[in-house]
Amino acid sequence: MALRIRPQDWTKGCKPLVLQPFPKMKTVAVANQKGGVGKTTTSVSLAACLAALQQRVLLIDLDPQANASSAFGLDCLDGQSVYGPLLGQRSIVDCIVPTRYDHLFMVPADLDLAGAEIEIARFDDHLTRLRTALAPLHPDQPFDWVLLDCPPSLGILMTNALAAADELLVPIQCEYFALEGLSKIVRVIEQIQATGANPGLTLGGILMTMFARTNLAQQVIDEVRKHFAATVYNTVIPRSIRLGEAPSFGKPITDYDPTGAGALAYRALAEEFLSRH
Repeated sequence: MALRIRPQDWTKGCKPLVLQPFPKMKTVAVANQKGGVGKTTTSVSLAACLAALQQRVLLIDLDPQANASSAFGLDCLDGQSVYGPLLGQRSIVDCIVPTRYDHLFMVPADLDLAGAEIEIARFDDHLTRLRTALAPLHPDQPFDWVLLDCPPSLGILMTNALAAADELLVPIQCEYFALEGLSKIVRVIEQIQATGANPGLTLGGILMTMFARTNLAQQVIDEVRKHFAATVYNTVIPRSIRLGEAPSFGKPITDYDPTGAGALAYRALAEEFLSRH
């Protein structure tokens, strides 16, 4: 069940207003081929905020660096990653582990994923291995949302995520070079659609991150909104030291600094995310 609240109600104890069911499980890839733009922070924080809104969430860490896994204190689970399901050696169901947060589950990453790039490339269906691996989840619809935290590259793992996702969420930093990276992402989406691997893939949203109150940052936001209009989220994530500190404590920002600017921004993002769907 989807819990709807207004952003201003976060300061009033998050009282539920309207309950509405979502029609099916949706898969969202959180991706940007450029590193250091807040991609994993967004994956972790959005997952935690959606779970706090009583959404059933599965976060899959596709990055061999396992930053999303360590952000939830799950950095010592070798052999539990999506590596086995990608190669057809085990079911994705056996790889799901609970977190300490209600409604939030994970498939953590490990170093085996570093070798998956080469091994998956040998298969004829190398673009759709992840989509096939996720297939067992669809009949029972155990989750409302599956979030895919992608590695910062345009390799096999990221293209598999795009082929498996219903839509793409792109976090981009409020700086000039972010515009160049965004155009590359759009071309990759078009290529995935053209190959037939996932013709229904859409650019679901663009999230501006690491915002500082400078003229350049505002100009970048204005330029992105000029070209992508309603695709850009109204919520903007501020630059915050606390956001950078939270993963080292194995906590999402909403637990580490629940009243800080970063936590408030990601809660607003979760609400806007739900309202769009």
